[in-house]
Amino acid sequence: MDGSPHRVGDVMTRAAVAVGRRALFKDIVERMYQWQVSALPVLEGDGRVIGVVSEADLLPKEEFRDSDPDRLTQLRRLPDLAKAGAACAEELMTAPAVTVHADAGLAEAARIMALRHVKRLPVVNAEGMLEGVVSRGDLLKVFLRPDDELADEIRRDILDVLFPAPVEPVHVVVTDGVVVLTGRVEDAARVPLATRLVRGVEGVVGVECHLTAEDVG
Repeated sequence: MDGSPHRVGDVMTRAAVAVGRRALFKDIVERMYQWQVSALPVLEGDGRVIGVVSEADLLPKEEFRDSDPDRLTQLRRLPDLAKAGAACAEELMTAPAVTVHADAGLAEAARIMALRHVKRLPVVNAEGMLEGVVSRGDLLKVFLRPDDELADEIRRDILDVLFPAPVEPVHVVVTDGVVVLTGRVEDAARVPLATRLVRGVEGVVGVECHLTAEDVG
C-alpha cells in the first residue's frame, strides 16, 4: 500500500467468493458458512456481476416455512414470499447489484453501504466484471495505521505545504489516531483549512488544533 489508502482498491479483498446464477440454495448457504460472509456476488458465465444474494434473501424460506400469511401480509411481502419458494441464486438474488469501482474513495463506499443498507459491495471494473469485494471491516482497516505514519503524512502533505515558513515550528502529535497540532503560523486564514485537511486523512480519529496565528501585513 503506497501511502494513505484513499481508494477502495487499496483495502478490498481481491480473492472474492462468488456463485453462478444456477447455484442451488443449499450450496449458497454452505459457501457463506465456509467463508464467513453475509452475501455473495452472483456472476454471469464471463465473470460479470448480475446480482447479489445475501442472508436477507435466504431467510424468507425459513420465515414462511410453516406459516400461512394472510392476504395483507401477502400483498406487503410479495418479494419475500417469492424468495421463500426460490431454489437457486438467479431466483434469490437482488438485482441489479449495488457495486463500486476500485478507484472510488473510501468515504463514497461507506456512503453507498449506509444508504443502501448493505454490509459488502462487489468491486467491478468498467465492464462490470468482478475485481473483488469490499466490506465494512475493510473500510475500517485505515484506523489501524500507525500513529507515526499518520504524523509523517500530515506533516509532509499538509503542514509543510500550508505553512512553509511558520513563526515557530508546527508540532504534530498523534496518539491512538487523535491528532494534536500546536505552534504559531503567519496566516490565520489557513488554520481552519489545515484542521479540515488533517481530519480528512484516512485513519485520523479526531483533531485538536491549537495553532495560533498572527497575520503579517
